[in-house]
This record gives sequence, structure tokens and C-alpha cells, in this order.
Amino acid sequence: MKSLIKKLTKKKIKISLAESCTGGMLASSITSVNGASKVFNLGLITYSNQSKVKILKVNKKIIKNYGAVSPECCKAMVVNLSKISKANISISVTGIAGPKGGTKKKPVGLVYIGLKRGNKIIISKNIFKSKNRTSIQKKTVKKAIAIINSEI
Repeated sequence: MKSLIKKLTKKKIKISLAESCTGGMLASSITSVNGASKVFNLGLITYSNQSKVKILKVNKKIIKNYGAVSPECCKAMVVNLSKISKANISISVTGIAGPKGGTKKKPVGLVYIGLKRGNKIIISKNIFKSKNRTSIQKKTVKKAIAIINSEI
């Protein structure tokens, strides 16, 4: 994590996050590093559908038609976060950390991670195999960090 903060600082890149299933774990892992204040712009935990709609301005129809755990919702989260925060890189996370709540179409461990930098948008679909909620959250954070690293 220290190397990520160093890279972001060196390149003067600000980062913002909108987290759902990780509940702030990604923001916590970044802000636990000394010097993170130079790069960390904004962290939102939009856990409920209502907060996704009210704070991130995700269209209700997206959640109704596709669900909160969908590439469509993840994209709306990251695009709207980018507008709110004006950060160089915006990240959104939405998924099912379990151990309950999964279905055949959307199993426990299904997580979408969105990244927006400039006009580039990446939506990464991940299925983390674990019945342990914390394990899925930690794997999500690790993957999000890898995605950020690959884009800076």
C-alpha cells in the first residue's frame, strides 16, 4: 500500500472511492498509510440502494432493472462519483460479500469494481470463492488496489 501512495503522490493523482460491500475497508487500507492525505480525496460508503440513489445519483431504474450488484450500477456509481469528487481516479465497488444473499445468477463473492480515469472506464467482474465475508472483502480490496496500480 505504501508503494501505491508513493506512486499516486509522485504523479499528483487524487483518488476517490464509493464502496458498498467493502464497507470502507478499501478507504481504511489507503488512509492507514502515512501521507495518504496527499492523494485521498473522498470516500463514500453507499451501502444501501437508497444511498446509491440519493448520494451517488444512481438512476433508480438501473437498480430496479439490473440490481445494485451489476456492471450497470457499478458504472453509474463510478461515473457519478467522478462528477462529485473531481478526483483523477474514481473507484466504485458493489457486490455480495455473503455469507447469505447470493443467488444462482449472482452468487456470494460476485463483486464489480469500477475505475474511471479521464474518459477511460473499466468495470471488472470478479467472483471471489469464499464463504467468509471478511475474506471476500479483503480479496476485493486487493483486486481494487491491483486495478489502481495497473492504471497509474
